[in-house]
Amino acid sequence: MASGFYDLSATSLQGREVPMEAYKGKVVLVVNTASKCGFTPQYEGLETLYRRHKDEGLVVLGFPCNQFGNQEPGGKEEIEEGCLINYGVSFPMFDKVDVNGPHAHPVFRYLKSELGGILGSRIKWNFTKFLIDASGKPVKRFAPITKPEKLEPYIAKLLAKTQS
Repeated sequence: MASGFYDLSATSLQGREVPMEAYKGKVVLVVNTASKCGFTPQYEGLETLYRRHKDEGLVVLGFPCNQFGNQEPGGKEEIEEGCLINYGVSFPMFDKVDVNGPHAHPVFRYLKSELGGILGSRIKWNFTKFLIDASGKPVKRFAPITKPEKLEPYIAKLLAKTQS
């Protein structure tokens, strides 16, 4: 098990290995996403947050997942096209991952171990969100029903700390 968020890496949708250390000093929002989910319109809110705060140090990281109701059945090209065409997503998107079970991606194994949920650490559905401060410490977990705009006060507070 990695000792911290910055020790981990993930494969981008374009096939490049990206170390989480690349986001050191930034406030990071990690989200497991799906393109055929009732929460899929949250892509729009996530993109709004990202565009509004990226110059202040926010980065949103999207991780497509097909573990809930087969709601992300497509391949890389379909995911990329859907995100861009339907929601104008410009934040980093990663390869499709598992978030639960024996093949859960290390980023999600780590985040779940640091921030358990109401029903234990297991992720219940798509669009579960994890907020990480600029030092790489996971600070808050949000349920899939929590709309991205509701995260703004938490993000603003963490960004203010990085500015001081």
